[in-house]
Amino acid sequence: MVSPNPSSVLCLSSLFLIWFLCVAEEASFSTPKVTKIGHGYRLISVENTRDGALVGLLQVKQKNNIYGPDIPLLRLYVKHETENRLRVYIIDAKKQRWEVPYNLLPREQPPVLKQNIERSRKNPISVVSDYSGSEFIFSYTSDPFSFAVKRKSNGDTLFDSNSDESDPFGPLVFKDQYLEISTKLPKDASLYGLGENTQPHGIKLYPNDPYTLYTTDISAININADLYGSHPVYMDLRNEGGKPYAHGVLLLNSNGMDVFYKGTSLTYKIIGGVLDFYFFAGPTPLNVVDQYTSLIGRPAPMPYWAFGFHQCRWGYHNLSVVEDVVENYEKAKIPLDVIWNDDDHMDGHKDFSLNPINYPREKLLNFLDKIHSIGMKYVVIIDPGIAVNSSYGVYQRGMDNDVFIKYEGEPFLAQVWPGAVYFPDFLNPKTVSWWGDEIRRFHELVPVDGMWIDMNEASNFCSGKCTIPKGKVCPSGTGPGWICCLDCKNITSTRWDDPPYKINASGVQAPIEFKTIATSAVHYNGVLEYDAHSIYGFSQAIATHKALQGLQGKRPFILSRSTYVGSGKYAAHWTGDNKGTWEDLRYSISTMLNFGIFGVPMVGSDICGFYPAPTEELCNRWIEVDAFYPFSRDHANYYSPRQELYQWESVAESARNALGMRYKLLPYLYTLNYETHISGAPIARPLFFSFPSYTECYGISTQFLLGSSLMISPVLEQGKTQVKTLFPPGTWYSLFDLTNIIVSKDGTYVTLDAPLHVVNVHLYQNTILPMQQGGLISKDARMTPFSLIVTFTAGTTEGEAKGNLFLDDDEMPEMKLENGYSTYIDFHATVEEGTVKVWSEVQEGKFALDKGWVIDTINVLGLTGSVALPIIKGVSNVNVSTSEHKYLYGQGDGEKKIVMVGLKGLNIPLGKKFALSWKMGS
Repeated sequence: MVSPNPSSVLCLSSLFLIWFLCVAEEASFSTPKVTKIGHGYRLISVENTRDGALVGLLQVKQKNNIYGPDIPLLRLYVKHETENRLRVYIIDAKKQRWEVPYNLLPREQPPVLKQNIERSRKNPISVVSDYSGSEFIFSYTSDPFSFAVKRKSNGDTLFDSNSDESDPFGPLVFKDQYLEISTKLPKDASLYGLGENTQPHGIKLYPNDPYTLYTTDISAININADLYGSHPVYMDLRNEGGKPYAHGVLLLNSNGMDVFYKGTSLTYKIIGGVLDFYFFAGPTPLNVVDQYTSLIGRPAPMPYWAFGFHQCRWGYHNLSVVEDVVENYEKAKIPLDVIWNDDDHMDGHKDFSLNPINYPREKLLNFLDKIHSIGMKYVVIIDPGIAVNSSYGVYQRGMDNDVFIKYEGEPFLAQVWPGAVYFPDFLNPKTVSWWGDEIRRFHELVPVDGMWIDMNEASNFCSGKCTIPKGKVCPSGTGPGWICCLDCKNITSTRWDDPPYKINASGVQAPIEFKTIATSAVHYNGVLEYDAHSIYGFSQAIATHKALQGLQGKRPFILSRSTYVGSGKYAAHWTGDNKGTWEDLRYSISTMLNFGIFGVPMVGSDICGFYPAPTEELCNRWIEVDAFYPFSRDHANYYSPRQELYQWESVAESARNALGMRYKLLPYLYTLNYETHISGAPIARPLFFSFPSYTECYGISTQFLLGSSLMISPVLEQGKTQVKTLFPPGTWYSLFDLTNIIVSKDGTYVTLDAPLHVVNVHLYQNTILPMQQGGLISKDARMTPFSLIVTFTAGTTEGEAKGNLFLDDDEMPEMKLENGYSTYIDFHATVEEGTVKVWSEVQEGKFALDKGWVIDTINVLGLTGSVALPIIKGVSNVNVSTSEHKYLYGQGDGEKKIVMVGLKGLNIPLGKKFALSWKMGS
């Protein structure tokens, strides 16, 4: 909830530069000419520590004052922290510098080392040497200092900072407010990550596109610009002789930075902090994300209901409107689990308050009792800005506890929706306690089920140093609420507000303090906003998560707009203020897939677009794709026409179709939720995660996978009733019609029919997919009988399929086995010499047995012949059927009939292991 009326002169977010008009959306980014800033450093000492690390001292070769003076002496620390993770850490040898706080992002802390600097200078070294671990070899050159990271198994160079005359970059630079380091890259490397930004060329990084990282409230309609999150991590996927190798590189630094990707090189230009690199060996994409999230924190477990459908709008003026929305979804038979309020429920836009006229507490509580009784949930927005109002209890308690960010010794004054506000300092332990107490007080007022933390980049309608104007009301209550009405003056007198190097902020080198907190403002313990800016939303998410977990004793649900490395451990994310355009629909897929790589797998977009009005056709197609995003929510702007899915009958039909399938897939989605929590595996994934050897899919951004084997291929263009779909090698079955089969021998594109209400979803071979019968609310859907879809390679005589299922009491804060409130099942199936076997292995079966869950149906796909003799111990009255598969593309052995065998009426208790088998006849 930030964007202005789209009819205003600005087509960007309300918080963007006043002078930056619509044409800036297409402004080109010209890469600056290569200027080699310094002459680098020489390694003057190197030794091993007792715990096996490598430490050294680096001395600047020749000083200059471009972007400020060089730091003369640096400390190098290198360690193989695990078998598949290498850390390269370069800091000022004499003075402590800002780093991402270890209490926010727990990790191994390097020891305090005291090398004898004078002795080191007298014993210079001039060697090239290697430091080897299980998966990596770290090598260095002493003068000028550079380093390389190689894969031990094949000798491939993954990172190489060595600079020579032919390279478009210079050697290492380390100044107080400017750090620069580069790496060479092979031409055929495919890179992904470096976000958050809207990437017009798709998920794969595109040479010479700008990648600026600095959390900013400009709407997601701005392509190639720094948006709400900062994730300085990339994945590099290479194919060498038909064998894929992936690795990951994280630069753990929260300061603003530009990253220049040239195709054969990548250069970081950072305005502060330290160089703290982590390398992850892979070698598969899934391995990379596993290793990455093992460092930054595993993704938070989400409650079951969070995978249902969500409805929100900025502009539900009163409670009766919200009640009508819920009623109309039920009338239209469209699933709905969660109803949201933007700030309409608040009293004067103030956090933790209720509008006594439009949302009277007694009526709201009655409404919540009603929806809670049927399993629905309620989520509201909370912005960080606290209204400056002496009669406002939240403000009073905040002042009493001294919890706000300071400027020149006083709380920093800004303006957001309530008018004048102060920003809580979530780096202060007192603030975390105060915030938790305010959430507790609000929950006693309104028993919400989750919290939506927005505007936390942090967003400010004003810039500079401001005061509350005398003699006028601010805001006036008329006109746009995002226009600054405080009396403000620019702050350019400090090197923090006007640093020597200008990152490409907002795509136009905007001042870094523009429409946010002044970067010379001060946090707890003297930390500058200049350094901590991009972790503001991250620190708020941690505080909110702690408050909800301690308050409810339940699994928290938090949606955060601003994110940083590690945010996925606490919160979900949505892609921000998008447009109701076909381009934005396409862009949303890339952003969603990127966040899976970033370790924030619970992600989705504003369905149909945040503003302006979408077309009916676009809204049809958007719900068809977003029904399969991990987080599925319809959300619209205050000024946009109503766009709930029942507003058009055609959209309602598409919603019933797509969301109907989503609700059948909830067991699968929830199992993926468990997998991401224990291994980091993204819920929604690029195709190359499952097919890393198939290079054709490396750049695909118009299709995606849920888990390893469910592929969604949506229509993303106006007027199209067909979709050109890439099918990686293997057999694929249509989920909406299991008899339809596509055999892609070596990988191929197939044009599929896709009328207005149809989305193509295909299931890959060798998979066992658990499903249920669906429903209008997840609470009801999850109590329906289960079915299993078992897929084999079409016509195979020998095959094996696998799948799994995790079930638990999703109110429990933790998501794990062995707590008495969960069940985990591995499903197996084989076909061999005409015998088909399906069986299960169960861990902690009591929970599922107590719930009374049963398997009613098993469909086995891709078999040859007909069922000769089912042998199903302990099961009677089973209805056995066969259906012949139809080839939509490809063909099998012309003499073989390929069939699906269906077993219905099994009534197998889910919590007990079972085994069944039968022979296929000729």
